[in-house]
Amino acid sequence: MPPKTFTLEEIRQHHDNKSCWVIIHDKVYDVTKFLDEHPGGEEVLIEQSGKDATDAFEDVGHSTDARELMKQYYIGDVAEKDKSSAPKPPKTTGSTEEPPKGGTCCWSNSIVPVLLVAGLAICAFYFIKRRK
Repeated sequence: MPPKTFTLEEIRQHHDNKSCWVIIHDKVYDVTKFLDEHPGGEEVLIEQSGKDATDAFEDVGHSTDARELMKQYYIGDVAEKDKSSAPKPPKTTGSTEEPPKGGTCCWSNSIVPVLLVAGLAICAFYFIKRRK
């Protein structure tokens, strides 16, 4: 049986502590029963209720355990006509996952792009200066 679908208009009606629905990655969650348990406080969820909370959810960097817990509050999908146009990949921080193997450190993953941008900036600077 396919999941139930909800329009944005339907979802917007659930925006308080009596009925609190949020959209995360085009999936609809009824988090009303979770309000008292939410580690960040119920205000955070109520503030995001009735609308797409994907960015707010991802900005916090929820753990793998939190993402697993969400499954029990899933009630359906956003109607096709109301879905976000650009899907966003899930982020995970503070998870129970193992660190990457092979001795790669987290900062080394970002140093290459930073050096590349710095090199391009220097090249552009000299190119512009040379044209004058």
